[in-house]
Amino acid sequence: MPERTIFQAMTRRHVLRLAPGATVHEAACVMTRANCGSVLVIDHGNELVGIVTERDLMTRVLAKALDPATTPVSRIMTPNPICVPPSLKVADAILMMLERGFRNLPVVEPNGRILGVFSASDALPREVNTAFTLSEFNEQVNDSLG
Repeated sequence: MPERTIFQAMTRRHVLRLAPGATVHEAACVMTRANCGSVLVIDHGNELVGIVTERDLMTRVLAKALDPATTPVSRIMTPNPICVPPSLKVADAILMMLERGFRNLPVVEPNGRILGVFSASDALPREVNTAFTLSEFNEQVNDSLG
């Protein structure tokens, strides 16, 4: 069975988006209504400028006792997130996420059109296991090279 691309694996193909001036409270409400773990921050020129995740809400808002009603998402977002093309293989995406500590990757076409967000939960266990195997192999190679 050929390996799927992240676009094939994505369960959500609509883009949750907010402007940089939207509040953290608005982000939490949008994510809750959509039952989604992230929202993209897109400026008025339709440019992706950041991503806000559930983890950001925990570590950058709640843990720092910021007021969600007055804090703009631009203050707590991860700016300029790494984006991936829809043709990326699922195992490669999971490997990247494991190595860099991400749970969500914006999926963007070469022409800049935003297609959505690939989440770790979109991967099948087989693909996750393949990525873990690749990650372990990379660690062994790095250890042997010093």
